[in-house]
Amino acid sequence: MNVKIREYTTEDAKAASEIWNQVVEDGVAFPQEDTLTEETGDAFFKEQTYTGLAVDEESREVVGLYILHPNNVGRCGHICNASYAVRRDFRGGHIGEKLVLDCLRMAKEKGYRVMQFNAVVASNIHAQHLYERIGFKKLGAIPGGFRMPDGHYEDIFPYYYEL
Repeated sequence: MNVKIREYTTEDAKAASEIWNQVVEDGVAFPQEDTLTEETGDAFFKEQTYTGLAVDEESREVVGLYILHPNNVGRCGHICNASYAVRRDFRGGHIGEKLVLDCLRMAKEKGYRVMQFNAVVASNIHAQHLYERIGFKKLGAIPGGFRMPDGHYEDIFPYYYEL
């Protein structure tokens, strides 16, 4: 599969919201608990600094996405944050890596100096391995920082990358 990353448009609202909702419904990576409708999704994706979509060039299907936005304001406004989602039936195909690398390029282009992830869940080992392979640094652990769907709490790890 040949995947290209391109910018989100309103025409992508349904596909992008469905992919986002899969991760929310899985309940093991995103802090959000509410899913998006096509309308709320469109507003959400447009309010980000940038929303990138991974699209299969052959089928034209949206197979993943990322959102890029400030992590803070004012004197810390040069630090950005991002979230990544890959469609369930395409996970494991290195789409996430393409999304992260494009996001880092776009963050630098948008003038950010640091990418910071606030809450990488301890059991999300695939994400941790990817981030560390790319060069992200783990800052430590926040004990019990994430409530899993069954009610138990897992540690979370903040990560950062200097752009």
